[in-house]
Amino acid sequence: MGPSGKSSAELIAAAEAHSAHNYHPLPVVIASARGAWMTDVEGRRYLDMLAGYSALNFGHCHPRLIAEAKAQLGRLTLTSRAFHHDHFAAFCARLAELCGMEMVLPMNTGAEAVETAVKTARKWGYRVKGVPDGRARIIVAADNFHGRTTTAISFSTDDDARRDFGPYTPGFDTVPYGDLAALGEALDRNGDTTVAVLLEPVQGEAGVRVPPPGYLRGVRELTRSRGVLFMADEIQSGLGRTGTTFACEHEGVVPDVYILGKALGGGVVPVSAVVSSAEVLGVFRPNEHGSTFGGNPLACAVALEVIAMLREGEVQRRAAELGEHLHHELGLLAGQGAVLRVRGRGLWAGVDIDPARGTGREISELLMARGVLVKDTHGSTIRIAPPLVISKEDLDWGLGRLRAVLC
Repeated sequence: MGPSGKSSAELIAAAEAHSAHNYHPLPVVIASARGAWMTDVEGRRYLDMLAGYSALNFGHCHPRLIAEAKAQLGRLTLTSRAFHHDHFAAFCARLAELCGMEMVLPMNTGAEAVETAVKTARKWGYRVKGVPDGRARIIVAADNFHGRTTTAISFSTDDDARRDFGPYTPGFDTVPYGDLAALGEALDRNGDTTVAVLLEPVQGEAGVRVPPPGYLRGVRELTRSRGVLFMADEIQSGLGRTGTTFACEHEGVVPDVYILGKALGGGVVPVSAVVSSAEVLGVFRPNEHGSTFGGNPLACAVALEVIAMLREGEVQRRAAELGEHLHHELGLLAGQGAVLRVRGRGLWAGVDIDPARGTGREISELLMARGVLVKDTHGSTIRIAPPLVISKEDLDWGLGRLRAVLC
């Protein structure tokens, strides 16, 4: 039992009674975790193969990150941006350097960072590009996931995310993901009013969809030639998940704007940021945008250690090496048993399940019963994204359970 003395069933019932049903979690109640393993209130252990949708790239309770958090907790946790604090300058400078950029605008959640990027692109369009006021347009990809704010759902094609939340924010055009011709046509239709193209280099919520080879290079060339910002939402795909610091690196592409979150806080605190050039982020003036908690001392202390670990490169190497092994093993399952298709990059995969063999939710529950935690998406797909610190032995153990359920 957990500290409350209540069972998993009792705690789940209490949560169902008193929390809004905006999520549909698996019926497990976690009480503690370390590395790639979690333990529920009854003491049962589970291998985490989701890693908090990539927020836990460094695993649970990484000792370096916890040490930094503990040290900062005893010193200073919040000033608001009304005052400077002693970690802020270093955080901005080192994150900008990691991205090969010049300026950072820190926020908290990924959705906040996307909202910030949208505002940035529009303001840049009016102040720098010279778009007439109120006419700025942003092109996005179908099947995207950029958060669940009213702006983000306005350019979502997911009916569950959109339905009953209108009226929707105007100013967005949607093209098929991976289709350069459609992107070019949209740019032509909009003339000089397009200020940005906003894309996920790998679409996570859509089932870990990797774009066709050359797509990101093509987007970079089109946006550069038209005087349009390329904004890469690397909230899930960035910071080591695909085997490189950023997924855009797989095609040698540097966008104009990085949108970061999740793993930037090390699974300890929420940290997000928009990172770009001085020309782009320099459009902001005091009081035009902000966040009470954005860039707070505790967040900066943890994020600085995350950046230090990324600069060492070990997590990226592990994601690349273990990712190759993961995709080899999953590739052997494709077309067999319940597995229809496998996609992904690095230590990240989407596995499409034959609906005749069960939904993604049902497969996730079967895996949970065998000590492996994954999560479904879009009905018939499960996502596999273990912490990047997972051992090969533990990864193989989890894949063995997956094979037993799917074959």
